[in-house]
Amino acid sequence: MDASSDDDLVAAVARGDEASCRLLMERHLPRMVALARRMLGNQADAEDVAQEVFLRVWTHAERWQPGRAQFGTWLHRVATNLCLDRLRKRRPENIDDIPEPASSDPRPDENLERRELAERVEAALQALPERQRTAIVLSHYQGLTNIEAAEILEISVEAVESLLGRARRQLRGALATEKDELLRSNERSAQNA
Repeated sequence: MDASSDDDLVAAVARGDEASCRLLMERHLPRMVALARRMLGNQADAEDVAQEVFLRVWTHAERWQPGRAQFGTWLHRVATNLCLDRLRKRRPENIDDIPEPASSDPRPDENLERRELAERVEAALQALPERQRTAIVLSHYQGLTNIEAAEILEISVEAVESLLGRARRQLRGALATEKDELLRSNERSAQNA
């Protein structure tokens, strides 16, 4: 992979360098799709958001000001805002209408239990208020620091910590039975092995 900094690549994109734009996409696209997937609960919408993020990189690269923020932080902010816009426009979606992901796991019973657990975790995540969900996604799924999340959300670090605390309590309550089921499932698997 090219050793050029993101700032150098954005400057090249501003001059119309498509190869630099492709390199930025290679570096950052998987994280943008993952962020959008967690926030929107839908792979197709996540890919649309990620595409829009990089379209904005291409069309607004000349506006980039190195040193004001890290490029990756700016990308997360753009993706987060696009996701929040979609969530505000979206009518409530029935969780039962979301297709189950295909799996290559050879043991159907374990695969079914894991998939059901993942769906319950995803449903609990989607049930959070959008700002709490955004804080959880940025912190836990994207691995950003509270400082970075605060910058993306344009709030204080203390506000991020408060959102995370409330979200964790709500998730812990919503998933309390899943924890017990997971422990029982693991015990059954150990006994069958």
